[in-house]
Amino acid sequence: MAIEPDSKNWTWVLDEVCPECGFDASSVDRLRMGELVRANAAQWPGLITAPDAADRPTPSQWSALEYGCHIRDVFRLFDERLRLMLETDDPDFENWDQDVTAVEERYGEQDPETVAVEVVAAGERCAVRWERVGDDQWARAGFRSDGSAFTVDSFARYFLHDPVHHLADVDRGNAILRGS
Repeated sequence: MAIEPDSKNWTWVLDEVCPECGFDASSVDRLRMGELVRANAAQWPGLITAPDAADRPTPSQWSALEYGCHIRDVFRLFDERLRLMLETDDPDFENWDQDVTAVEERYGEQDPETVAVEVVAAGERCAVRWERVGDDQWARAGFRSDGSAFTVDSFARYFLHDPVHHLADVDRGNAILRGS
């Protein structure tokens, strides 16, 4: 069964605590982005390679494996977007439809061991780029295809919500799978 596409504009997490995962963008220390990304990436391999990682907890929720594939791609995409923000004046980001990507790339059928390695590697590349952001670069701008404007600083906090939120999604899904 296909997952209902997520059409929310999640930029509100920059101003409010996420009620689903508890993420508070105002508490993110941008100078710790590399550390925070690595810590998040390190949590995914065990989730992705668990025996039931390819099982969806409900027909409308991704499996841990699918979420892991998504986070790998989020690390890759946001690393590229950060590069554009640092190297290009006011870049516009192409639209990325995560739901189409999940279907086209067959997230639920990918090899868990490979995805586990890839998510850590993508997280590391992204973490390194965050660590290289200079003091004078945090105000640089970038624009999403829907017109949402970011500075490198707001982009950091917006980006970090996604992998944090999806760890909470997997925790909730695992509780359903294990009947707890």
